Amino acid sequence: MKKFIFSLIIFILLSFLSIIIVLSTIGIETSRFNDLISKKINQANNFIEINLETIVYKLDLKNINLFLDTKNPNLTYRRSVIPVQNIKVYINFISLIKTDPKIKKINITLNELSIREIKKFNKIIKPSNLKSFMNSRVLGGKIKSEIEVFLDQKNLIDNFIAKGSVKNFGAKLIDGVNMENTEFSFFADNTDILIKNIFGKTNLFKFTDGDLRISLSPEVTIVSNFKTNFKNFSNKKITKSNKNLKLVEGIADFEADLNNTFFINFDKTYKVKRYELKSNGKISKLNYNFKKHLENSLLIEKVENLNLKETTIKSNFNSKDTSIYLDGRYNLNNNSFLDFNLENLSKGKTRNIKVNFDYAQSLVLDAINFNKPTDSVANIDLSLNQKSGNTLIDQLIYTEGKNKMIIEGIKLRNNEFESLKKITIKTNKNGKKNNDFIIDYGKKILVKGKQFDANQLSKIFSKKNDRNYFSKINKDIEIDFDNISVPLSNKLKNFKLIGRIEEGKFIRISSKGDFGNNNFLDITMKNNKETKKKYLEVYSDLTEPLLTEYNFFKGLSGGKLLFTSIIDKNLSSSKLKIEKFKVINAPGMVKLLSLADLGGLADLAEGDGLSFDILEIDLEKKGDLTKINEILALGPSVSILMEGYQNSDITSLRGTLVPAKTLNKIISKIPVIGDIVIPKEAGEGLFGISFKLKGPPGEIKTTINPIRTVTPRFIQKIIDKNKNTK
Repeated sequence: MKKFIFSLIIFILLSFLSIIIVLSTIGIETSRFNDLISKKINQANNFIEINLETIVYKLDLKNINLFLDTKNPNLTYRRSVIPVQNIKVYINFISLIKTDPKIKKINITLNELSIREIKKFNKIIKPSNLKSFMNSRVLGGKIKSEIEVFLDQKNLIDNFIAKGSVKNFGAKLIDGVNMENTEFSFFADNTDILIKNIFGKTNLFKFTDGDLRISLSPEVTIVSNFKTNFKNFSNKKITKSNKNLKLVEGIADFEADLNNTFFINFDKTYKVKRYELKSNGKISKLNYNFKKHLENSLLIEKVENLNLKETTIKSNFNSKDTSIYLDGRYNLNNNSFLDFNLENLSKGKTRNIKVNFDYAQSLVLDAINFNKPTDSVANIDLSLNQKSGNTLIDQLIYTEGKNKMIIEGIKLRNNEFESLKKITIKTNKNGKKNNDFIIDYGKKILVKGKQFDANQLSKIFSKKNDRNYFSKINKDIEIDFDNISVPLSNKLKNFKLIGRIEEGKFIRISSKGDFGNNNFLDITMKNNKETKKKYLEVYSDLTEPLLTEYNFFKGLSGGKLLFTSIIDKNLSSSKLKIEKFKVINAPGMVKLLSLADLGGLADLAEGDGLSFDILEIDLEKKGDLTKINEILALGPSVSILMEGYQNSDITSLRGTLVPAKTLNKIISKIPVIGDIVIPKEAGEGLFGISFKLKGPPGEIKTTINPIRTVTPRFIQKIIDKNKNTK
C-alpha cells in the first residue's frame, strides 16, 4: 500500500511537472476561447479590434502566470492596422473556466517598423503637434518595440508599458541642421517616457551618452542630458538654407566638447511655459572670419578674424534669463593669444556685460594725441548694462604701463551721449607725461588738469560727421588747463574757458591762453537769442598751431590770425585774415611757380620763403559744400586771387597768379628784353598765369595757362617751349 501511494504521488508529480514543462515550452493549442476573448477586449475598448486565430496556452514561470499566446493576430486601433508579431494575454484561469475571462495584461510584440510605415498611422497620433513633427521633421529610422497593457477588473486599460529600441533615426531639427544615424532605447508608461543611450550626430556635431525623460502628467515636461562634440565643423549647408544662422557663416573651424542639460515644460494645451538649456565645457578651437572687416576710427588695423582656444564656456538659456560665461584665450588677425573673460547676463530687456581682456593691437585717440603701439599689452576692464536702447557704462578702465584711463557712469540713449559721472586721463608719450586731467560731469561740465595734448585735436574738427552724438548736452562748461601742447612744439599755458553748450554745440565761449613772449590766443562766441545766430571770433598771435593740419596752409609760417564766422544752424559765413606771413616750400605753391617758370620764385619758395603782406579768405559753408567766394593773397613778390568750391568728393579752384610790380620793375631794367617782356603800353607782354586745381581728395590735378598779349615771335616760342618742357 505504501508503495502504491508513493508511486501515485510520484506519478502525480511527474504529470504535474510534465504539464508545467509543456505549458512553459510548447503550450497547449486551442481555439475554444478565441471569440470570447476577442469580444471581451473589443467591447471594453471601443478603439481596439482584435481577431485571434489559434491560441496557445502557456505558463510564465517567471511571474507564475498563465497566458494565452498567439502569432500574427489581426489588431486594429482606430481603424489602423497595427503590424503585430505576437500577443500574449495573461488571464485569470478560473474566470476563463467560468466563461467570464478576466484579463490581467496583454503583451504585444510588434514587428520591426520603418518610420515611413509609422507615418501611415498619423491619424491615430496624438497630440496634433506631435503628428506634425512626425510628418514634417522625422526623416527616417527603424523601431522595434514591445507593449504591455494592464487591464482592470472591467477589462479596461488601466496602464501600459512600452519598451524597445530605435536605430538609424533621422530628423530635421531646424532648417539646415539634421539629426542622422541616431540610435536609442526607450521605456514608457502612461505617465513617463524614458529614452536612454542616445548616440548620433548632426551635420554640426556628434552627441553621446544622451538620455531624455518625458513626464506626461499632470503637464508635459521634458528633461534631457547629453554630450556634444564639435569637430570638422562645416557651415556651408546651414548658411544656404537658414538665414537665421548667418552668424555661423564666418566660422572656419570649431572644436568643442560640451555637457548639456535641457528642460522644457508645456501646459495642457502644449504651449511652452518654461524652458532651460545649460551647456558647460571647453572650446578647443574657434576660428571666425568677419564677412565685413571691423573698422573704427580708434583702430589703425582692420579686424579680419577672431580666434579662441582653451576657452571654458558656461551658458544657461531659459525662459527668464540668459547667461554666458567665457574664460580663455583669444587673438585678433592671427596675432599672439591673450587672456580674456566675458560674462553676459540677459533678463527680459536688460543685459549686463562684464569683460576683461588683454589687448595688443594698436589704438589711436586723436582727441588726446594717444597712440598705443603694438609692442605693448594693455588691459581693458569693462562693465556695462543695456535696457530698451539705453546703455550705461558703469566703468571702463584702460591700463597700459604708466598710462591709465578711467571712464565712469556713461549713459547712452539710442547710441547718443546723455551723461557721465567722471573721466580720468593720465598718459605718457616718449617717456613724458602728455595728459593729466579729469572731466567731472555734474551741474556743469568741469574739465581741469595739469596737462592736455592737443597736437592732433584739429583732426577731430576736420572730420565730417552729419550726426551729433552729443545733442542731449545742455550745460555750462569750464575748462582750466595749466599746460596745453599744440603743434610744432608750441605750448599754451594757463588756458581758461567758460561757456555754454546747448544741444551738444557751443553757443557761448570766452577763453584766453598764453603762448609766451607776449603771444596770446583769444576765442569768443556770442549768441543772438532772437535770430539764434552765433558769432565766433578767434584771434591768435601764432598761426601754425591752429592751421598745421590743413593742407591748404602747409608751408605757412609767422603772421597773426583773425577768424570770424556767423553761424546760422547748418549754414555759416566765415572770413579768415592772416597778416605778415611767409610760405616756405609749400608743395602746391612750388608746383605752380615751377610750372609757370616765373624766374626765381620757385627757388625763393624753397629758400627763405615767399613773403605775403596779407591773406584774406571769404567762404560760405552749407552742409557738405564749402563755397569759396574769394582767396586774396598780396605780397611783394607775387599776388594770388582764387575762387571755387569743395565737398567731400571733389575740390575745384581757379585763379590767377601775377608777379608783383617790384619784380616787373627789375625785369624792365634789362635792355631790349625788358621792353619786350614788360612793354610800356598797358595790356601787352607777360603779366602772370591763370591756373585750375581740380580733383577728388589726394588726386587733385593742376593746369596752367600764361596770361599774355601779342609778343615777338621768338619770345613766344621761348615761353611755349618752357611751358611744354615743364
